[in-house]
Amino acid sequence: MKPSFDEMRAAAGVRTHYQGFDRWLQHQPPALMAARRDEAEMIFRRVGITFAVYGAKDEDGAGTERLIPFDLIPRIIPSDEWARMQKGLAQRVTALQRFLHDVYHEQEILKAGVVPAEQVLKNSQFRPEMMGVDLPGRIYSHIAGIDIVRAAQPDGSGTYYVLEDNLRVPSGVSYMLENRKMMMRLFPELFAQHRVAPVAHYPDLLLETLRDVAPAGINEPTVVVLTPGMYNSAYFEHAFLAQQMGVELVEGQDLFVKDNFVYMRTTQGPRRVDVVYRRVDDDFLDPKAFRPDSTLGCAGLLDVYRKGNISLCNAIGTGVADDKSIYPYVPKMVEFYLGEKPILENVPTYLCREAEDLKYVLGHLGELVVKEVHGAGGYGMLVGPASTQAEIAEFREQLIARPSNYIAQPTLALSTTPTFVDSGIAPRHIDLRPFVLSGKTVQMVPGGLTRVALKEGSLVVNSSQGGGTKDTWVLEA
Repeated sequence: MKPSFDEMRAAAGVRTHYQGFDRWLQHQPPALMAARRDEAEMIFRRVGITFAVYGAKDEDGAGTERLIPFDLIPRIIPSDEWARMQKGLAQRVTALQRFLHDVYHEQEILKAGVVPAEQVLKNSQFRPEMMGVDLPGRIYSHIAGIDIVRAAQPDGSGTYYVLEDNLRVPSGVSYMLENRKMMMRLFPELFAQHRVAPVAHYPDLLLETLRDVAPAGINEPTVVVLTPGMYNSAYFEHAFLAQQMGVELVEGQDLFVKDNFVYMRTTQGPRRVDVVYRRVDDDFLDPKAFRPDSTLGCAGLLDVYRKGNISLCNAIGTGVADDKSIYPYVPKMVEFYLGEKPILENVPTYLCREAEDLKYVLGHLGELVVKEVHGAGGYGMLVGPASTQAEIAEFREQLIARPSNYIAQPTLALSTTPTFVDSGIAPRHIDLRPFVLSGKTVQMVPGGLTRVALKEGSLVVNSSQGGGTKDTWVLEA
């Protein structure tokens, strides 16, 4: 594997934007850092910042909840790099919104042959029920989480790539906010020494975005957050965001449909709901329209939605645009809809449904990362360089049996930052998930959630696979 890009150090020494932090770090005794880490863990546990691990059991056979490990050493991004990334993110999300509107209306991009029609129309995430439905502002993904990685180039620079688009129910923003609060609590002197762009206003931007897309004619919309319930892995985040926005957190049983509107049950009687920030997957939203066994949604919701009497954020059917089989075409979407060259590049991707690509992938499995097109959370994938011959052989059989279910990419050596681990300070691989909000305008807070692979040499940053998180600093100019 190629050498990684070190976010903090270049061949000539510490990079300019890390120099102030490095001077501070040199004066921190390891025992003090360890004590601060323990303090952070205690506070996070007390506040209840945990996530449920599906399929994992404790000694008594009960489901387990874990803290996502928090690292004390921030990831720092200079203002000029963030400005370019922000521009690229806005461009990409705008093109994806145009794509979603198009595939549910005129389908011009399919007629032009830019994206193969069967990849969209036969995709499990394509929802025919959304054909011809007009949404406020033509916005489908109001909250997008775009996963960014950085890889070293031959000249020693580092290039940012988009690894994945999360347009359905992206999670993690609560950890971005809580990580910042924790760093300010533990190390207030650092924020006196650095001009770190704020992120605390994210809930205000989120509420503004949700209100922006209320049905026509509603001036003071009632917004709710719809959660699957307390056993969902991201329940803390659902409750946190509802509380921060000052809106109701509801479950499907709290909602009902009457006379083509959605209402929630309250102690003062029914109250009409105008905007639902839903953290429930499409299949479970409406038992009349999708899975009849679902108890997580609201019967009749789709009919109200199609009539324009409620807004869902994100829209039903957004998954067709963030499917890994569609990802390779996003740069072409930017050119097709916006007439621009993409600012942020994709990771080179092999489509295993293509005979030539499949042949190459089968011949290089030990060098590639192979992913299920519908997979998530670090599951259903093969990291070739980190796999045994037996694991590669087993995955090969799956790939041959169902090639259209997989894509493959080069094993990028994700960039590293210093991380405080048991053995001291050591480099660990990271990625970044900025959160892009689309209402009347496209907005985002500076930075996002940095995830870190805490196991030495690991490239898997997902919390479900043992990854942790860091505070992300964007330095103001």
